[in-house]
Amino acid sequence: MCSGPVEEFLDLGLQPISQQYRAPDDTSGEFRFRLAAGQCGTCTLVQQLDAVPAELMFREDYPFLSSSSSRMSRHFLGVADDLIRTALAGPDPFLVEIGSNDGIILRAAQRAGVRHLGFEPSGDVAEIAAAHGVRVRKEFFGEESAREVAAVDGTADVIFAANTMSHIPDLGEVLRGVHALLAPDGVFVFEDPYVGDVLEKTAFDQIYDEHFYLFSARSVREVARRFGFELVDVRRVPVHGGEVRYTLARRGRRQPSPAVGALLADEEARKLTAPATLAGFAERVSGVRERLGGELLALRQSGARVVGYGATAKSATLLNYCGIGPELLPFICDSTASKQGLVTPGTHIPVRPPEEFARPYPDYALLLAWNHAEEIVAKEPGFRESGGRWLVHVPEVHLL
Repeated sequence: MCSGPVEEFLDLGLQPISQQYRAPDDTSGEFRFRLAAGQCGTCTLVQQLDAVPAELMFREDYPFLSSSSSRMSRHFLGVADDLIRTALAGPDPFLVEIGSNDGIILRAAQRAGVRHLGFEPSGDVAEIAAAHGVRVRKEFFGEESAREVAAVDGTADVIFAANTMSHIPDLGEVLRGVHALLAPDGVFVFEDPYVGDVLEKTAFDQIYDEHFYLFSARSVREVARRFGFELVDVRRVPVHGGEVRYTLARRGRRQPSPAVGALLADEEARKLTAPATLAGFAERVSGVRERLGGELLALRQSGARVVGYGATAKSATLLNYCGIGPELLPFICDSTASKQGLVTPGTHIPVRPPEEFARPYPDYALLLAWNHAEEIVAKEPGFRESGGRWLVHVPEVHLL
């Protein structure tokens, strides 16, 4: 973003497209790329070194739905309510969402009578939103499309994005689009995984093809300044393993909240993105790989039955980096119907519906969707009652 030198600090090896599940008998070649992370020495932005073409990730049959988790549904409905009560409280407000997925936030806006528009390039999920009456453009957001919308609908009071900005290598294209579409006193609000949580929890599986960037308050502030914006608010968000919601406004239009200075000071005090901090993170990542692989091998050799739970995008990084295949995890249970009956990217572990989990219960279950641990454990009380144990790798390998 600033043409500064990017220094690599972590190499997670060759990885597949994280959501590219395939039929068990599909023997065609898989796209792979080197998943390595580095940090800019000037603006401190943490990023991948090789970008995967967007059309390979966000396909027509993209399998993730924002409303698939009850916890995330509650979260997004809360976000919508907050925006409608505050930033969208004026006359005839207009909300635009970048990466609107199945439209859970925009459905709430529609019910509240708020003018809205979503940008969603993955056709299948965009159709789900449209079927609920949401206005959606099936395309990527950028400067040209933003100008087209502004010419027809006028400027937006709020532009929102959840788990989307970190997916887009060309942030400049997005921010130029925001500049073209945002009202003079409007705000651009986005939330994404926080690099501070990733480092603190050794949550290296948060680094996968879609998560090109890991933001901090400092790096967002530096990027915003280059496009005429200021970072005016931040809020820690306890979803997806730890995120931050950033609010940008045009330079000079709003006074930054005390939360901005507080988070910047905290990052400085913790030496969040100092080279030594990143080196220590990389060392712990290697340790997790050794311990998790060793634990699964020991359980198999002891005769224990182990399966996986949660065929998440982030699990592709974990499974491929740690070399975990069907010999260690015979199958993974997941509630996403479109993944069931297929095998995982790269490691080819069968994905089965959650009903298979209890037929019979395994001795151990590797909780791949660790950021939904509370929801999943509550959903599967019979597992513990049968004597089963959850195995988790964040922040280190341990049993729940």
